[in-house]
Amino acid sequence: MNTTFNPKNNPRVMIIQILYGRYYNNDQNIIIPKHRFKKFIKDVVFGTLERNEIIVMEIKKNLDSDINLKIHDNVFLIILKSAIFELLYKPSTSSKIIIKEYLNASNFFIEEKKTKYLNALLDKISKNLRSTNEWNYHNKRLFSKACEK
Repeated sequence: MNTTFNPKNNPRVMIIQILYGRYYNNDQNIIIPKHRFKKFIKDVVFGTLERNEIIVMEIKKNLDSDINLKIHDNVFLIILKSAIFELLYKPSTSSKIIIKEYLNASNFFIEEKKTKYLNALLDKISKNLRSTNEWNYHNKRLFSKACEK
């Protein structure tokens, strides 16, 4: 897949890089570089780290028959987890856009065969997460709280 954007400016490439750095140096402070999507990058990075257990639980619940977390490399898992975070906690962004953006970003880190596998996993989990009544209820609550402010 050819990419038509500069990876330095892509927020999801930056998210993957920051999370990957954090994976290998857990003690290091996370520094979000100056970027026009800095708030978004910060939300996804810290949200993915803070909600790691919930994300892993969703992977096991929705993808248990499709993926073995122990055999995949760390970059693949970081991409999967950050995409799932967005699917769970960024309801205003279309799941198709989230998947497309992470697939484009993944081209800089993993081989094409794994990108196709990632696409299948994200497609399946997005359908499971975003079509359930529980997900709709959660987002209606978030929306009504936001309207109250």
